[in-house]
Amino acid sequence: MNRLMEEFLLFKADNKGLADRSIRAYRDILQRYEDWLAGRDPLTIDGDQLLAFTGPYLHKALNLAPVSRTPYVACIRELYRYLWSVRKMLPRDPAASIPYPRKPRKLPTVMELSNAERLMWAPDFNRFEGVRDAAMLAVLIGCGVRISGLVRLNEGHLTTQNIDGETRMAIRPTEKGDKDRLIPVPREADLLLRVYLEHPGLAEIDRGTEDGDQVLFVTTRNRRCPAHEYYGERRRFSTRGAFAMLRRHGLAAGIPAPQLHPHALRHLYGTELAEEAVDVLERQQLMGHADPKSTSIYTHLAIRKLTGSVDKANPLGKVSTPVSQLLGEMTRKPTGAR
Repeated sequence: MNRLMEEFLLFKADNKGLADRSIRAYRDILQRYEDWLAGRDPLTIDGDQLLAFTGPYLHKALNLAPVSRTPYVACIRELYRYLWSVRKMLPRDPAASIPYPRKPRKLPTVMELSNAERLMWAPDFNRFEGVRDAAMLAVLIGCGVRISGLVRLNEGHLTTQNIDGETRMAIRPTEKGDKDRLIPVPREADLLLRVYLEHPGLAEIDRGTEDGDQVLFVTTRNRRCPAHEYYGERRRFSTRGAFAMLRRHGLAAGIPAPQLHPHALRHLYGTELAEEAVDVLERQQLMGHADPKSTSIYTHLAIRKLTGSVDKANPLGKVSTPVSQLLGEMTRKPTGAR
């Protein structure tokens, strides 16, 4: 491979902390780029030629979809930024204007409210593990936290405040980018958390951390950890373990597998906030979104309340039409129904 490209990869690894997996992916991309160059000096390539490589060539020669071309664009842009700004080998950056392929916007999978209800009834409340699982699920559903934030919670991340004469709980999870936010805990999750924290089974577990705090949600089985070392941080759930807990209860409750993902619960939270017309800035704060566009997607999902309003208030609902009688029969409850 061209010596300059190898120097670029070393720079990314040593100075930018690029992971080994990403370095290997970049190396494969640069190898394809070198094949395309066919002996030409990469320092003589202009922006139009780079557009030809990242666009028509990758599409036609390699049959790459737009989403698959994105890492190629990222690699080429980073390479020429390095050659221009670090090595000072170019008078300008020819790759600066190369656009990333547009990706279709996908609406997230959302857990249905009825399935969220079934999920909350799935744990066995007669066992400590069941109370713990119910509290974890309540925080996921009622607070919209990411699963990474859920498993990192310590007891010190719980706060109580007096709101209109009532003691209410809030949590401060730390999630993407090590950012934290304060989220009010709904009454149902508040109660389940208190039941969990006061459970005798929790009192028997050493869950202290090095900074004097205590792990909030603890595991009770870890076959990989010796019994004498099974305390403190070793008691903390992994994201994989929490996901397995969610999936186990969901499958037992008969919930479709596509909805058994932590983000499906988070999307339910965001959708319900949108349906209740919570201000978009408040939603952004509650969801922990850096970009308002991430929050606005839930407006597309919040259709149930609008549909009901339209059915009730639209002009066709107030006049007789050729299908009015049929609709009446379809919406009428069967005899004996409650």
